[in-house]
Amino acid sequence: MKTLRNPFFLFGAYGVCLVLIALLQSVQLALGILGLGLISAIMALGINIQWGYAGLLNIGAMGFAAIGGATAVWVAADPVPAAWSAGGADLLLALFVVLGAVVIILVLNRVMPSSAFQKICTLAVGLLAFVIARPLFGKAVEAIEAVDPALSGYLGGLGAPILLSWMIGALVAAGAAWVIGKIALGLRADYLAIATLGIAEIVVAILKHEDWLTRGVKNVVGLPRPVPYEVDLVEMPWVLSLSNTLGTSADDMAAILVRLSYCVLFAVVLLALLWLSEVALRAPWGRMMRAIRDNEVAARAMGKNVTKLHLRVFILGSAVVAMAGAMLVTLDGQFTPGTYQPLRFTFLIWIMVIIGGSGNNWGALLGGLVIWMFWVEAEPIGLAIVSLLVAVLPEGNEIRDHILGNAAQMRLALMGALLLLALRFTPRGLIPERQVDTRGR
Repeated sequence: MKTLRNPFFLFGAYGVCLVLIALLQSVQLALGILGLGLISAIMALGINIQWGYAGLLNIGAMGFAAIGGATAVWVAADPVPAAWSAGGADLLLALFVVLGAVVIILVLNRVMPSSAFQKICTLAVGLLAFVIARPLFGKAVEAIEAVDPALSGYLGGLGAPILLSWMIGALVAAGAAWVIGKIALGLRADYLAIATLGIAEIVVAILKHEDWLTRGVKNVVGLPRPVPYEVDLVEMPWVLSLSNTLGTSADDMAAILVRLSYCVLFAVVLLALLWLSEVALRAPWGRMMRAIRDNEVAARAMGKNVTKLHLRVFILGSAVVAMAGAMLVTLDGQFTPGTYQPLRFTFLIWIMVIIGGSGNNWGALLGGLVIWMFWVEAEPIGLAIVSLLVAVLPEGNEIRDHILGNAAQMRLALMGALLLLALRFTPRGLIPERQVDTRGR
C-alpha cells in the first residue's frame, strides 16, 4: 500500500497509461490528453492555493477561467476599427463618467463624516452618473454590435502576441478577485462558496450576452497561435524526413508536433508555478497560512490580520486559474462563452484537488493529470462496460438499444464511483499533505 502511494510510482503509472493510449488509440489523442491535463493541473494548483493553504472554499473557478479566456481575446484578437469609430468614443466617455463617480464617492466617504447627508450625497452622485452614462453606453453598444455582426460586431482586441495574454489574464483576474474578495471574504465558508459560485455565473452571463465585449455566444474564432500551423509544418523538409523515418504521414506528423509544442509550453508554465508554490509553502508565509487555516481564532488572537491574508491568497489562486483559462483559449484557438459550465470548470477541478491531495502541490498536479485522463477515457470505458453487459440481449432489442444509446452517461457514473472510492480509501488524497512542525521541517 505504501508503494502505491509513492509519488514516483503514481506519476510513473500515469506515464505508462499515457503510452498505452498512444499505442492502442493514437499519439495525437495521448498528447491532447496531456496538454489539457497540464492546463487542468494549473487550475487545480490555483484552487489548492486557496483551499489547501488557507481553507478558502471558492466555488467560482469557472468565472476566473472565463476572465482569463476573455483576456486572451482582448489581447490577441485583431482590433475592429469600424466598431471603434462607430461607438468607441461614447463607450470611453461613459467609462470615464463611471470612474469619475467612483472617485468622487470615495473622496466623499473619506472627507465627510458618516451621516445621513453623506449618504444622500453619495446616492446623488451615483444617480447622476447613471443618468449620464446609461444613454451613452446604450448608444455605443448598439452602434458597435451593428458593425458587420456576422463577422465581428465587437471591439476586437489589441492584436498582441497571445502568450502575453497569459500574464495579463492573471492580472485582470487578480483585480477582479480583489473586488470580489473585499465583498465576500468576510462571509462564513458556506456563504463564501455560494457567493463565489453566483459571481462566477454573473461573469459568464455577461460574457455571453454583451456582444460588444467578446461577440457573446457567436464566439471569437481564429485567434493567433504561439506555435506553427500544421499546413506550414507539412511543407518543411525536416518534417517530411521525420515522417518518412517514423513511417507516418506528413499531416499526422505535423499534428503531433503542434500538440507536442503546446505540451512543452504548458509544462514550462506548470513547472514554474509549481516551483513558486513549493517555495511559498515551505516559507514562513506558507506555515503562517496553514496555521490560520487550522485555527483561525488562535491566529487572530496572535494579532494576525486574517482577512487581509485571506484576500492575498484569494487573489493569488484566482490569478493562477485565470492564467490556465487563457492557456485553454490559446490551445482551442477560439473563445466560446457557452462552454463555461460548473461541471467542467469548477466541480471537476475540485475533484482533482480532493483526489490528488489538498494542501500538497504535487497532489494537485497529479490530480489534474489523472482526473482529466480518466474524464476523457471514461466514455470509451463506459461504452465497453455497457456493451459487455448487454451482450446477452439480441440485436434490435429495445432495451439493448436504449442502454447503448445512453452509454455516454456512464462517464458521470464512473467519475462518481472514482470519487467515492478515493474518499473511502485515500481520504487525504493520493499524495497527502506533508505534516510539518513549527520550524517547517
